[in-house]
Amino acid sequence: MTQDTASANPRSTTDEEVDDWLESWEGLVGARGTARAGEIMEALRRRAATNSVAQPKVTTTDYVNTIPADQEPAYPGDERIERRYRRWLRWNAAMLVHRAQRPEISVGGHISTYAGAATLYEIGFNNFFRGQDHPGGGDQVFFQGHASPGMYARAFLEGRLSEADLDGFRQEVSRAPHGLSSYPHPRLMPEFWQFPTVSMGLGPINAIYQAQMNRYLQHRGIKDTSDQRVWAFLGDGEMDEPESRGALQLAANEGLDNLTFVINCNLQRLDGPVRGNGKIVQELEATFTGAGWDVIKVLWGREWDDLLAQDRTGELVRIMNETLDGDYQTFKAESGGFIRDNFFGRSPVTKGLVEHLSDDDIWNLKRGGHDYHKVFAAYQRAVRTQGKPTVILVQTVKGYGLGTTFESRNATHQMKKFTAADVKAFRDRMDIPIIDKVIDDDPYAVPYYHPGTDSEEIQYMLDRRRALGGFVPARKPENCRITLPAASDKAFAQTKKGSGQQMAATTMAFVRLLKDLMREEGIGQRIVPIIPDEARTFGIDAFFPTAKIYNPNGQNYLAVDREMFLSYKEASSGQLLHVGINEAGAAAGFTAAGTAYSTHGEPMIPIYVFYSMFGFQRTGDAFWAAGDQMTRGFIIGATAGRTTLTGEGLQHADGHSPVLAATNPAVRVFDPAFGYEIGHIVRDGLHRMYGEHDLGEDARNVMYYLTVYNEPMLQPAEPDDVDVEGILRGIHRIAKAQTPAEAAPGTRPQAQLLASGVAVPWALEARELLAADWGVDAAVWSVTSWAQLRRDALSCEAEKLRDVDAEPRVPYVRRRLGAEPGPIVATSDFDSTQPDLIRPFLTQDFATLGADGFGFSDTRAAARRHFRIDAHSMVVRTLQLLAERGEVDPGTPAEAARRYRLTDVNAGTSGTAGGDS
Repeated sequence: MTQDTASANPRSTTDEEVDDWLESWEGLVGARGTARAGEIMEALRRRAATNSVAQPKVTTTDYVNTIPADQEPAYPGDERIERRYRRWLRWNAAMLVHRAQRPEISVGGHISTYAGAATLYEIGFNNFFRGQDHPGGGDQVFFQGHASPGMYARAFLEGRLSEADLDGFRQEVSRAPHGLSSYPHPRLMPEFWQFPTVSMGLGPINAIYQAQMNRYLQHRGIKDTSDQRVWAFLGDGEMDEPESRGALQLAANEGLDNLTFVINCNLQRLDGPVRGNGKIVQELEATFTGAGWDVIKVLWGREWDDLLAQDRTGELVRIMNETLDGDYQTFKAESGGFIRDNFFGRSPVTKGLVEHLSDDDIWNLKRGGHDYHKVFAAYQRAVRTQGKPTVILVQTVKGYGLGTTFESRNATHQMKKFTAADVKAFRDRMDIPIIDKVIDDDPYAVPYYHPGTDSEEIQYMLDRRRALGGFVPARKPENCRITLPAASDKAFAQTKKGSGQQMAATTMAFVRLLKDLMREEGIGQRIVPIIPDEARTFGIDAFFPTAKIYNPNGQNYLAVDREMFLSYKEASSGQLLHVGINEAGAAAGFTAAGTAYSTHGEPMIPIYVFYSMFGFQRTGDAFWAAGDQMTRGFIIGATAGRTTLTGEGLQHADGHSPVLAATNPAVRVFDPAFGYEIGHIVRDGLHRMYGEHDLGEDARNVMYYLTVYNEPMLQPAEPDDVDVEGILRGIHRIAKAQTPAEAAPGTRPQAQLLASGVAVPWALEARELLAADWGVDAAVWSVTSWAQLRRDALSCEAEKLRDVDAEPRVPYVRRRLGAEPGPIVATSDFDSTQPDLIRPFLTQDFATLGADGFGFSDTRAAARRHFRIDAHSMVVRTLQLLAERGEVDPGTPAEAARRYRLTDVNAGTSGTAGGDS
């Protein structure tokens, strides 16, 4: 990347006029300093542009520190004390992982990440990270997942964790209550960690949307967050993830100067160099600069300042620019003599610069990420930068201080234990008072080190945290118990009433409910609708003129549709988060809003509406992280179903999202058929998450996934005898088997038809056909949640193992269906996997119809006939099961198939046309 770098390369020819200008420039820098020189340089650049003088298109700057030495502020702390306990932190973090590798345990862990990043964290802990008791509110810090041992080591010195806790690292069950999670996992350590970060790429994008949510809360008048900052600690290898860079423009567009990325550039991935043949720092600088961020490079420690000052020819900077990352990694795995020959030795000028230095002196030329002064200067500039986010690119050595067998080695990420010799050498470097005999007696029982709470160092450490507002990381359990008032009956009146003679899709039924909920006092202003550029598809464009779209800059342009009733309206106080075509960003925004109860003590209700196909399959990892962070909210998979979205084709045809969602234990999955079912499910979700109840705190930490459809249908009014418990638990009967008056009860064959979502009308149609054409009486059940029924049944089986002497509990699905006569035929607009979720827990003959395979474009009726999931397919499959039982003539199923032309896709009739796609 050197061809795009503003470089100090030497000139090969003499030009007296240029020499005069350069001499004048050197005099300016020497007399007035780099800051004034920079101001004059900017003035010259502007004048050059005015005169149309060509200027280089610079995408990166030289491979040196962004902040000149003469602009560095004085370090405010006692570096001597901080350096001392930083050594103890490194020791305890390493021993935590090493002790967990004793042969009978051997649970893994990472030593080298924290060793290389300790200074980056300690500058923050001692000077910048604000705890939640700070008058301005606490910062949100996204810690690099693999560095978790360092955070545990600090909590140990702070007195928050014991030795028993440290020995419980990665043994959360076997060492309970002293187990520590492997990485930052709020669900597993709900009073310690705030943000899960080890699923690489999610930390960066979640941090960006957390910073946006902070501003959103402020602009909407919910909470003053103006004094809070988001810090995200990331790895340079992690920046290859699409989510790591995919939302950078949002942070710049919205001027999120409350956000700082600190990228630990140790130049190594998990297996080897990040860019062995390139320069990752320069690449990231170009990316972030182009995205509109302020970029600060911290590459070299203070020991390099004199060498760079003496580099009048630019040779040293040239070599820094041209040296590849693979070589930089190798240098720190070799020796000072090797660096003298292979780095400085590339030019006679640079070789002469270090003639007065010994090999040890050269080896001790530190990278910038290990220098308190350089890192502090960068952090201070970041928090003072206004109008844009900041990224700090910090060059470090992975495994720094651990010794030659760890430092900068390709395999260092996987190295989890020391030899006795390694322990002794590390002990000496960290100045830990442990004798050889202790190490030799049991290398896996080497003690942690704590000097005692009364020591000068520990008191200093605690004083710094008190001044900054308390411990970090920490999560306030009291925030989690905040409740909201219940929504009134009025908000749900429309869903109970049905649609009368008007056709309405369940998407529209949901949107009408959402509109009424947003008017509710006490909760309406806390609803955060999130839409990834499909609001008009879902009918949410009706919210534009009233709720408005959130934009911190308001709407400063003349809207093309300003005369329309549903014109596009943006406002700094807007309620809708319209994230664009960006499901990953929407999931991150959903997480930030759905955890505001914890991070800010302000419960918000995110409602994320999206094309169902682009939810769990595209951002499933994000929803697992959301579950880890104990996000609360509603996820609405609109235009659901494999055959419902007729014209859009294969990649829009969702036949599996409820199945994927059901694998996430934090998600309660529903596939409702009618508006009144949606109303009860949403009401239950609001109550469970934020209502007054005694279900336990963990019951609140759920997300509700509802699939809704765009197919118009008559929405029935809620029955007087509606089975609310059945709706919420997963199944309720909507039509009984009706034996004609002339037939004796029980003399006609009977069956049970199960369906969910848009398939329920097919089941009702099949019921009529079975009765009228074949003399079969069938009941119809709306299965609002196959997943919840399965979870309940599996819970019953687990209870048998937990308490083998207890009377076994009967699964709800068996209580409802177990005694019902006849076979069961189940269908939905999804894979057969969905109805099959309950098959093992029922004893009746059970047949599943499913839209298995890829979707395609066609009419709904033709697609359903193709998949054999429609009403007529239900009839034939029911007759087949009855024939196998001897309850109808063996030839009846074939006769029915011929009558209904079951193999002719053009003969299908199940479903309506219309509806937005």
